[in-house]
Amino acid sequence: MSMIKFIVKRLLALLPVLFGVIALTFILSRLMPGDPIIAHLPKNFTAEMYADMLSQLGLDKPILEQFVIYLGDLFIGNWGTSVTLAPGTLVWDLVLERFFRTFDIALLSIIIATFVGLKTGVISATHRNKPKDTILRGFALVGVAIPVFWMGMMLQYLLAFQIPLFPGIGYKSGGIGDPPVITHLRIIDCILAFDMVLLFDYIHHLILPVLCLSFITLASITRQTRSSMLEVLGQDYVRTARAKGCKEKDVIKTHARKNALIPTITIIGLNFGGLLSGAILTETTFNLHGLGELLLVSIQNTDYWVLNGIVFLTTITFIVINLAIDLIYGFIDPRIRY
Repeated sequence: MSMIKFIVKRLLALLPVLFGVIALTFILSRLMPGDPIIAHLPKNFTAEMYADMLSQLGLDKPILEQFVIYLGDLFIGNWGTSVTLAPGTLVWDLVLERFFRTFDIALLSIIIATFVGLKTGVISATHRNKPKDTILRGFALVGVAIPVFWMGMMLQYLLAFQIPLFPGIGYKSGGIGDPPVITHLRIIDCILAFDMVLLFDYIHHLILPVLCLSFITLASITRQTRSSMLEVLGQDYVRTARAKGCKEKDVIKTHARKNALIPTITIIGLNFGGLLSGAILTETTFNLHGLGELLLVSIQNTDYWVLNGIVFLTTITFIVINLAIDLIYGFIDPRIRY
């Protein structure tokens, strides 16, 4: 099967998932307690005013008709406008700003976690039941068990208040401006604008949340890599390579590590998708105003359109990540394409 056919097949398999998530989210959001219409009306509103606003927002129609209209608007780029959070603001603009702020944190965290996690996982597997393995497994166990919000608060307390090395909250210093929006990624926009002050200020604010998320994420990557490596190292072809006199480092790098990556890639992709969908607790702890916080606030304020927009973008993100994982699988092991 060619790579193009492989991609098309995977996309067709993922489309029902997208439709199902959109439909389920739309229905459940309409069943939430609360009424977004009241936010648009004065305190002493009348029944006629309520009915008029209900009609303007299209909430007087049957829920199936509302869904069909929403679905049609969604795929032509009309995500609606915010009703209660920022009345009149386009959902696309509101969600996109927060998405890229979360994307910066998620991307840096997953890069660090992947690099460190793969290294530590391989080291742990090749030194099984030795001191290095015991220490690394201990750190991984702590990373898996520790609540992310608690670690965030400990980092704040130690490195922001007791030893004031890094800012404890926010994504930029007070009074500092923003770079011109070119790519929506603040780091890249600062570089393109040659504004090193904004760049270093932004990176300085990201260190603690990225450190928190990286440690939690690399723990699962380390455990999965170790498990996969131990399984691969016990295979016949690895024993054959050693019997032929191959150096141990060549056995690890050439024969074992590549095959051990397949299940680990799944963990990396899922972790990245989870970070992108909104690290709610971390963003709340460090007051980062990201996508996760927006999701929480939209639920609290019964803003259907913002909530549905976030879920739609999150679902698209997971689909893209799953497709990327499948493509990587296909490159690592061509047998998967058949």
